[in-house]
Amino acid sequence: MNRHVVITCALTGAADSTGKSPHVPVTPQQIADDAVAAAQAGAAVVHVHVRDPETGRGSRDVALYREATRLIRSSGVDVVLNLTAGMGGDLVVDDEDPLKPVDGTDLVNAMDRLPHVEDLRPDIATLDCGSYNFGDGNALYVSTPDMLRTGAKRFQELGVKPELEIFDTGQLWFAKVLHDESLVDPPALMQLCMGVPYGAPADPGLLQAMVNLLPDGAQFTSFALGRDQLPWVAQSVLLGGHARVGLEDNLYLARGVKATNAQLVDRAVTIVESLGAQVATPDEARSIFGLKR
Repeated sequence: MNRHVVITCALTGAADSTGKSPHVPVTPQQIADDAVAAAQAGAAVVHVHVRDPETGRGSRDVALYREATRLIRSSGVDVVLNLTAGMGGDLVVDDEDPLKPVDGTDLVNAMDRLPHVEDLRPDIATLDCGSYNFGDGNALYVSTPDMLRTGAKRFQELGVKPELEIFDTGQLWFAKVLHDESLVDPPALMQLCMGVPYGAPADPGLLQAMVNLLPDGAQFTSFALGRDQLPWVAQSVLLGGHARVGLEDNLYLARGVKATNAQLVDRAVTIVESLGAQVATPDEARSIFGLKR
């Protein structure tokens, strides 16, 4: 069991959730306000996507990242900044011509996924460690071994800690390859992402198996989607890990009760403390994860 737990709040994501809850932040100001509220509730880390303020859809616009980051950093509230670098991997293929990308495709090379990381130098940024079928239909997420090696090497050059996003066991295998090739500075930081169709199911036995495969010295955090999110805080902590909650992965505090990010963090704090563990501060998170201040 982990006795000193870093809580991450994933504020908004890029999914089509803005019409499902009024609490999903969209504008840079809303995202920053939620980051501050989450930090005040006990999150040491905030994980940030940005959205087009006009459409609410996920965006790779560096100007939006720049504004959200500026507002968070100038708020006076200390929090570790974790920016997604997973946008730009979406491929949707045509039924009749699989070589023809269709609406919903946003597929760019490894370096074109990183301009906001280059510009803003966050504490942490994510690397999605493999390709997989993304839900039903013809959507895939594309992240090849060569793309990942390119991204990991650039993160090292920038002094940004990669959070290796692992959606299935094969991706964990490759994350260990990055570690063994010294493309990830110790301690490796791994996010075990459970219940995302069609990656690893949210099964406690599978989480245990994945934890058993982690490289020596690695730090891990984990999350599950929807109604599994809050119970998964306990699952992760009991297996020695940290926890992630937030509206990117779950919109509800209880059945029929729409949550805010701060409420989800507050509930996670209660779960962690009920297990007899302590919630880490941002400075403690920096030490645990080996971040450069």
